[in-house]
Amino acid sequence: MTDRIPPAIDHILTASPTPEVLFDALMPSVGEFLACDRCFLYLRDPKTRLGRVAFCWIRHSGIPTVYDQAWKLEPASLPDIDPMFAAALRTEPSLFIEDVETTSPDVLSQEFERRSFGHRALIHAHLCQDGKLWGVLQPCLFDQPRKWIAAEQHAIDAIVQAITPKAVTYIKAANATNV
Repeated sequence: MTDRIPPAIDHILTASPTPEVLFDALMPSVGEFLACDRCFLYLRDPKTRLGRVAFCWIRHSGIPTVYDQAWKLEPASLPDIDPMFAAALRTEPSLFIEDVETTSPDVLSQEFERRSFGHRALIHAHLCQDGKLWGVLQPCLFDQPRKWIAAEQHAIDAIVQAITPKAVTYIKAANATNV
């Protein structure tokens, strides 16, 4: 695909026959590539605002898993309490947060992040197509800040570009069966 994507991840992107297989294999590969503690994929239908964390990888059992069995309606207040989600809804570029504790409140709500996720450093990678948010890829670390180097940022941007159409396909198929 591109020289920005690590070969192991590139292989997953090109060899996975379905979005489910792709996302199941991708979460641990992205987590390992970034030496993260957890990596999850939140998928959402921008028309219905139904979403779920359908895929999650954790480095070890001491890391909390984020997973939703069913599609849930996003709270209408979510963009007001989570500036990162509001930025994602505006289809702004992905966010690379080095330290939740020192990042500006204009970028993120420390209280919301602590209460909802508990991580210390994260990437909030926005899956956008046709001016709409379809999902968020979120690798993170728990115990320490993390500087995200340019090569990692470029790789995440390329991965997001590659998986967004597959995420849209997955969401449309899932919602067609849930109607």
